[in-house]
Amino acid sequence: MHQKRVIIVGGGASGMMAALSARKQGAEVTILERNHKLGKKILATGNGRCNFTNVDANPHDYNHPDFVNQVFEQFSVSKTIHFFKQMGIYPKIEDEGKTYPLSEQASSINFLFEEEIKKEKIHVIYDAFAKKISKNRDVFEISTENETYVADKLIISTGGMALPQSGSDGSGYELAQSFGHHLTDIYPSLVKLTLDSPYLKHLDGVKFKGTVELIYNHQAIQSEFSDVLFTKYGISGPGILQISRKANALINQNQEVWIKVIILNYIQKLDVIERMKEMKNREIKHFLTGLIHQKLIDSILKEIHVPKDKILQDLTKQESRDLLTILFDWRFKVTGSKDFIDAQVTAGGILLDEVNPQTLESKLVKNLFFSGEILDIDALCGGFNLQWAWSSGYVAGYHASISI
Repeated sequence: MHQKRVIIVGGGASGMMAALSARKQGAEVTILERNHKLGKKILATGNGRCNFTNVDANPHDYNHPDFVNQVFEQFSVSKTIHFFKQMGIYPKIEDEGKTYPLSEQASSINFLFEEEIKKEKIHVIYDAFAKKISKNRDVFEISTENETYVADKLIISTGGMALPQSGSDGSGYELAQSFGHHLTDIYPSLVKLTLDSPYLKHLDGVKFKGTVELIYNHQAIQSEFSDVLFTKYGISGPGILQISRKANALINQNQEVWIKVIILNYIQKLDVIERMKEMKNREIKHFLTGLIHQKLIDSILKEIHVPKDKILQDLTKQESRDLLTILFDWRFKVTGSKDFIDAQVTAGGILLDEVNPQTLESKLVKNLFFSGEILDIDALCGGFNLQWAWSSGYVAGYHASISI
């Protein structure tokens, strides 16, 4: 009986883990990587520091927890951290469970993966873009520009569509579809949002720490506190990235969603009212100068149609109410988001009903496996998406190498 030949299409985080996992079980392993370097997308994670996992990650952090649970039961967060320690990466755990290499360099992880792959004698073919895959009896034939490769088992780990400059441009979806697989809706996640507002050009560059809420059907369905950054196209910041998944999902269904911005987070509304009474003889612009960013003043006063030189005690009751409302509840209609080139992750992917959650093998094609972002699994910022890459890569590689 010959040694099982496992080919992994895609040498990103999940693909490299799948390769090592399959090799540990004795398979002959080859990675086909379209770039001239492995793990290109890893270098962009965590602002170059690589938030490679989250010690608090659990299946309920993902969009399909039951599916994820069956993968995590085989390769958990603790097993992931042990794996990285064995490879030479010591974890540095920060706020909210975010975990980085102690070196604080994503390049450390890439380098040690490459060294491990060399040590395990895994074949890596660079600049090898898989254009077509077919199954001829019991083997897969993977065609690149210059060569055709043959495998007994195939793992597609090509990623989604986020950061296409890293190589994940959605081409893996076409390979999966050629075998009869179906996709869910695909849209950017962990991405900046675009807004409908006449004030964006003026607000461009304004940054403050505040609360943002996603409003749907007049209800707040998600709330985040973080730095908020207005841009010429909309709004950004860590909290906005977290909200973007739900926002895009609803917009994709032609639903209307709004962002509520709470500008004043360190002072209560009653304190603001009291301060207005104390400064009743001052112009409204003077009152606001000590509270909020200068650029915000012009925009919010235009929004409530109050001249900036108006004396506080001359405000009508409605104008006073409008001022208090906008300071604690400024609403913007969300029109969409930036494209995949600016997104950290893809929401959506291969339909999970067509994949065995225990093995990540296709239910449609024997010996075809998937791992990573190509599947309809995603989560918020904080190391959760890379944890899925490691866990799914391990499980796909393991089962591809041991199955008959």
